[in-house]
Amino acid sequence: MANTDPQALRVLPFRGLRFAPDRVSDPSAVTSPPYDMIGPDEARRLADTEEHNVVRLILAAPEEVDAGPGAPARYHRAATSLREWIDDGVLRQDAEPAFYVYEQTGRGVRQRGLIALVKLDDADGAGGADGGSAAEPSPASRAILPHEAVTTSVVTDRLAQMRATEAHIEPILLTYEGDRTVSDLLDRVADLAEPLTSATTPDGTQHRLWALTDPAATGRIAADLLWHRALIADGHHRHAAYRRLRAERGGPADYGLALLVDSTRYPLSLHAIHRVLPHVPLETAVVQAGKVFAVRQTPDPHHALDEIPTGEHAFVLSDGTTHYLLTAPDPAVLAETIPTDRPEAWRALDATVLHHVLVEAVWQLPDTPEEVRFDHDPLHAVAEAARIGGTAVLLRPTTEDVVRQLAGAGVLMPRKSTAFGPKPATGLVMRLLAEDGAGPIERF
Repeated sequence: MANTDPQALRVLPFRGLRFAPDRVSDPSAVTSPPYDMIGPDEARRLADTEEHNVVRLILAAPEEVDAGPGAPARYHRAATSLREWIDDGVLRQDAEPAFYVYEQTGRGVRQRGLIALVKLDDADGAGGADGGSAAEPSPASRAILPHEAVTTSVVTDRLAQMRATEAHIEPILLTYEGDRTVSDLLDRVADLAEPLTSATTPDGTQHRLWALTDPAATGRIAADLLWHRALIADGHHRHAAYRRLRAERGGPADYGLALLVDSTRYPLSLHAIHRVLPHVPLETAVVQAGKVFAVRQTPDPHHALDEIPTGEHAFVLSDGTTHYLLTAPDPAVLAETIPTDRPEAWRALDATVLHHVLVEAVWQLPDTPEEVRFDHDPLHAVAEAARIGGTAVLLRPTTEDVVRQLAGAGVLMPRKSTAFGPKPATGLVMRLLAEDGAGPIERF
């Protein structure tokens, strides 16, 4: 029988690996967005701008960008760069284990959270849905709740990067509903101490980091978090790679690097992730969609969905010049094409309707990155459709209540259904799997 006892949310301090302030005068120059928010052109720009930009560790050097995921040279170069930067003193490991207080401020938003090592849930033979990892624990027993399906090839890519570098370079983002005990402690540290580092990224967001090493405070935080469950807000593929790495070796790989945010104190924003169909012209997409949906032209693709009542399915199709609103899908087609073995909340998701009705049944596209691209920014999605002669598909976000409801029941939403934010910047603090590292490591 599967173990249904709840697993505790266990966190540990760690000796962070950080860019040395005497070697990197501008921390913002070596940071990057998360790996899945960076296209090839942006990867080249970041890598060309600063030779120590962390994009070289999470993706590729400029000459390797076009090699694509899975190219062995990418992982070899990332591992070589990491060791060189450590040996040269560009990266140094902190002398003491710490919890790291991380703050993001900008555009009217302030968020503080805890960067720590979090214990990965034990497998219990319940079956798997994380790109080939060990078996999943039952939903009732999980301390860390995923809410989206993943793509095996992306999990494999992240796993290869972790194996090569022997490091967790960027944290996943977890959110939990706390009682403010932890967030109050983090606020006290951030309000009274000078930060270890401060960086302002191109979007105007300021990122600051503090180390909390006091044993009484770290012990109190760890004890409080034992009683909570965390939702994966961002980083499903990295979390799945964490679990596969753990199944291979255990030990330090029993824990993954994470940013934990108390959503009762610092609510995250939740946005939709849009699609771009590079090989489907707008006229073709609209004609085929009109067999199932009511279609009408709209002058404003970015606000047309605002007028649709909650609970009704709606999408916008655009090629950058002409825009159409899809509404009122044929109930008979929904019943015929959407799987019936999932809860009604899952069947009612716009992302479910998009992929099962439009992508699979109407447009008959394989759900691959070559045919269905993802874009977090609706403006960029429309501009990209115009650039390549394809079709942008704009969606509305779901609600956090629905996400938590499905995650708690162990039901995964279609991949790339949600975009929680703000996401942590990559490069402020990293974690070596073997914390003493290989070879000489300078410490603060």
